[in-house]
Amino acid sequence: MPFPIGPGQMTPEWLTSQLNSAGLDGHVKHITWRRIGAGQIGENARFVLESEGKIPVTLVGKFPTANTLSRHLAVQLENYAREVFFYRNLAKTLDIQAPRCFAAEFDPDTHDFIILMEDLAPGIQIDQMRECDTDQAALALEQLAKLHGPRWGDTRLAKIPLLAQIRMDGAPGSAYRMILPGFMQRYGSRLSEAELRTVEGFGKLQEAYARVEMPRTIIHIDYRLDNMMFGGPHPLTVFDWQSVSHGHALQDVSYFMGTSVSSQRRARDECRLLEHYLDILRSYGVDLNWEQCFRYYRHFAPAGLNMSVLVSTLVGETERGNDMFMTMARRSIQMCRDLESFELHK
Repeated sequence: MPFPIGPGQMTPEWLTSQLNSAGLDGHVKHITWRRIGAGQIGENARFVLESEGKIPVTLVGKFPTANTLSRHLAVQLENYAREVFFYRNLAKTLDIQAPRCFAAEFDPDTHDFIILMEDLAPGIQIDQMRECDTDQAALALEQLAKLHGPRWGDTRLAKIPLLAQIRMDGAPGSAYRMILPGFMQRYGSRLSEAELRTVEGFGKLQEAYARVEMPRTIIHIDYRLDNMMFGGPHPLTVFDWQSVSHGHALQDVSYFMGTSVSSQRRARDECRLLEHYLDILRSYGVDLNWEQCFRYYRHFAPAGLNMSVLVSTLVGETERGNDMFMTMARRSIQMCRDLESFELHK
C-alpha cells in the first residue's frame, strides 16, 4: 500500500495496516490532524484517531518540509534517508530513548518519506532560545552516553555509506569559508566585533578542527533542546535523527553544552556534567580518561558555531530560525573563548 507523503493524505486504512503490523490490534475509523512543531527540514503533524481496539488516541507523523530550499538541502544531505534508516536499522542496537516507531518508509527516487511514531505529549519541549537546568542537562548527557556507548569503536559502522558525515563540497573547511560571506551579510549586524572575529577566525582553523584521532560511534549531530522532549511517556525522549552519522562522540557533547545551556551555567557545572557522562560511558567498557574527554570537549567547542554558519543560510529563512541560530552561535562562541579551544587547533 503506497504511503502518504503529507498529513492530508493519511487514511484510516493505511494507519490500520501499519499499526496492526506493529502488533496493535484494532481498527482506525476516522482521523483529524494539525501541524505541530517548528522544524525547518521536516514537518510534523499530530493525528487524533477514532478507533476500536488497542489503537492509540493520538500519533505523530513526520514528513518532508514544504519549503523548497530546505527540502533541497535535506535531499543533498540525505536527511530523510538517514532518519528512516535510524528507526529501521539502528534504534534497536542503541540504549538511548527514541520515540516508539510504528512505520518508517522512504522513496529513494523522490525522497518522500513518512515516520509514524508515538505521541510524546504531555512532555515538555524547551525552547532552544531558553535553556535547560542542570538536572535536565545531566539527563540529556546520560541519554547521550546511552547513544554513544553501545556502538563505540564498532568498525562495521564505517562500511555504511549512509552514515558518512557528508561535506557539502567534499573538502574540510571549504564549505564554511564559502558560506561565511552570506552568513555575515545576514547576521553580521547582530553580533559584536569580538564575536565576528571568532566567527571569521574559526574559518581559518577548519582543517585542524576536522582532524581528530579517537574511536568513532553513532552520533546525533544536532543534539539540542529543540530535538528533545522532557517528561510524557519517558523522562527524556530524543528525536529528529535526520543527521545521524558515524563520528566523534564528544562532538555531540560539546554541541549540546554549547547550544542548550547558558554560558554561565555551563561554566559553573560543565566538569560535573562531563564526569556524569563519562561515568555512564565507561559502563559500556569505553576506555576514555578524564584528560582525554576534556580535551576532546574543548576541541569540539565550536560545533554549535559550525552548525549555525553551515545551515542557517541554506534553509528557508524564518524569524524564529534567525533568532535560534544567533542564540546557538553566541553561546558556542563564548564556550570557545572560555575553553580556549582555538589554541588546540593551531
